[in-house]
Amino acid sequence: MKLHTVSIFVDDQQRAVEFYTGRLGFAVSADIPMGEHRWLTIVDPERPDGTQLSLEPKDHPAVGPFTEALATDGIPFCVLGVDDVQAEYDRLTALGETFTQPPTAMGPVIIATLDDTCGNLLQLAQFTG
Repeated sequence: MKLHTVSIFVDDQQRAVEFYTGRLGFAVSADIPMGEHRWLTIVDPERPDGTQLSLEPKDHPAVGPFTEALATDGIPFCVLGVDDVQAEYDRLTALGETFTQPPTAMGPVIIATLDDTCGNLLQLAQFTG
C-alpha cells in the first residue's frame, strides 16, 4: 500500500494551479473537466509517479470554516520539504509571495510559513538532522 493522492482545498482551482506550478514548481498530473470544477492534481516533476496533490474546490459546507480556522490560527495545511528554506524564502519573497513566518530553526528542522493565495498556509521545511 502507498499514499497516492492527498487533497488540499482551494478557493480557486485556476489560481491554485498557477501558484503551485508557476511559483512552487510542481507539474500538472491530471486536469479533467468535472462539470463546473476539474479533477486537478499536481506532482513533483522529479517524481511523476509519486504522491499527487489534488487541488479540490471548497464546495463542501464544512470546508470553509475548517480552512478559515486553520489560517486564522496560523496553522499550515501541509508541509512541503525543500533543500534550503532560506533560498526558497528569498526566491518567493522576491516574486511577491507572502510569508507569515520567516525561516526559523526549530531543532532538527528549519521552517517558514507561506500563504498559497488560495486560502491555505503552507509550511516549507528543511530537515537538518
